[in-house]
Amino acid sequence: MNRLIYAIPALGFAVLAFFLFKSLVMPAPDVLPSALIDKPAPQHILPALDAQTQGFGPRELASGKVVIVNVFSSTCVPCRIEAPVLDRLATLPGMTLYGFVWEDKPQSARKFLDEVGNPFSRIGLDSDGSIGREWGIYGWPETYVVDGRGIIRFKYVGALTDQVVAQQLMPAIEKAKLAS
Repeated sequence: MNRLIYAIPALGFAVLAFFLFKSLVMPAPDVLPSALIDKPAPQHILPALDAQTQGFGPRELASGKVVIVNVFSSTCVPCRIEAPVLDRLATLPGMTLYGFVWEDKPQSARKFLDEVGNPFSRIGLDSDGSIGREWGIYGWPETYVVDGRGIIRFKYVGALTDQVVAQQLMPAIEKAKLAS
């Protein structure tokens, strides 16, 4: 019986070690699969954020050019952090950057853009989140690459960094250009 007392902690450690090791080989929590990859973007038209911009829908997403759709909100702290990266991304040739305001008020989103800058050529508003659910949006920020035919080719969850742009987003953009 005394030896069994020593085996219980060892067995507990083995179970804990198993689950910790298993978590090392599982995908990262920010890698969320999207059922829309290689499928057309949802067919809803996002109304314009306000009179200063235009909304977008299926016609604009299938315009023959690669479109990057960035989902943001004024309450999103990582969205502030990624703002300079989006500014640089907007200057790259061969693609267009659209903003997707999700579950936010128009005046709050406009104030946010006035503070951090507006790199978007079009900005759609989804105040109640219903269109975002069709896109499979989990939260902010999220970024989608849509090819020139309106097919979603890539999704990234989290704030864009220069490293993410170089290692993941740019290859996805190049791949989307080939698919267009």
